[in-house]
Amino acid sequence: MRRDSRLSGVLHILLHMAQQPGPFTSETLAKAMDTNPVVIRRIMAGLRELGYVRSEKGHGGGWTLACDLSKVTLRDVYTALGSPALLAMGNRTKAPGCLVEQAVNAALDQAFGEAEALLLSRLGKVTLAMLAEEFRKRLGSRKHQGLRAHGA
Repeated sequence: MRRDSRLSGVLHILLHMAQQPGPFTSETLAKAMDTNPVVIRRIMAGLRELGYVRSEKGHGGGWTLACDLSKVTLRDVYTALGSPALLAMGNRTKAPGCLVEQAVNAALDQAFGEAEALLLSRLGKVTLAMLAEEFRKRLGSRKHQGLRAHGA
């Protein structure tokens, strides 16, 4: 089963954007996410609508951050992506006629609901600034070890 990695990918490129001044083209971001520039433009349009990024057309244009990283949470970005399904598991059928399957669905629905609420709560507590700081710490640690950091 293929996992939806858009949130991870978008967070990755947002943090790269925060580290380097200047705009990033859709083509450059597409290479970083190993996808098509059209996919990037679609994703970034949702972020632009919420004021997280801005875009400039023409020579020297591209995508830039337009937000305070300390005010944007992982949940905000998740929401900007259209709130994709958090869990890959689900019920076999939505409205089963079988009483056994109804009992199974009720138990699973409760567990899935609790798991999603916990995950959304956690995503709401982590800001992009916190991720950027974690990156800086890891970069500093690598520099002390004499290693080159990915993307730096």
